[in-house]
Amino acid sequence: MKKITVALIMLLGSFSMASAELGVNLGISGQIGVFEATAVEHEGSTTAASRERSGKDDVMGAFGYGSVFIEKTLGRFAIGVDYVPDGLESDTSTTTRMDLRDGSEGVVGTSVSTVNKVQVAFEDITTGYVSVNITDNFYLTAGVVNVQVKTKESLGTGSTYGDTDLDGSTFGMGYHHGFDNGMFVRASANVVEFDGTTLESANKENMIVLDQLNGASGKISIGKSF
Repeated sequence: MKKITVALIMLLGSFSMASAELGVNLGISGQIGVFEATAVEHEGSTTAASRERSGKDDVMGAFGYGSVFIEKTLGRFAIGVDYVPDGLESDTSTTTRMDLRDGSEGVVGTSVSTVNKVQVAFEDITTGYVSVNITDNFYLTAGVVNVQVKTKESLGTGSTYGDTDLDGSTFGMGYHHGFDNGMFVRASANVVEFDGTTLESANKENMIVLDQLNGASGKISIGKSF
């Protein structure tokens, strides 16, 4: 994804001297929406017995952030890059679950209540996309997204986890209105779906499996065509 982003930026930059003839759009966007994540922490080895005492957490949250974008128009098509300069932090999610602990030999395991607190920070959210005008005003978009995920957790298992990158895809539709002076405004609706991932704890004993991280948002953009 990073190689794709660099290539897109170099491509768009190469048109800077001839933007009046070839068409370059610059702008800023504001976006609000919701996301949903599902993750499972496996204790010990990934055997059937360990999965029975795994904790599955579903988290939903709202978000809002701003971004900048640059795109090159090619007739009814456009190719662009959208970048979020500021980090985005989720609220702290607290869940309590019963955790089945192994007893000593010959003794049935006991259930222990554990509290999990998780906060996630998203940084360097970068989207490479293409769009196509269906009419003079309505358009469709599709693209790929990369984000750096930094975890801040306090888990009942005592595990800690490192950071990771996530790749995903995004799709959307929107309305574009241009003015005679080159300014334009857009309103769009978008969905994003990230691939799952697995994180191993620092002590190498436990792991978290992220099943899904999906979101939906509404977006307002303003910009200028050169």
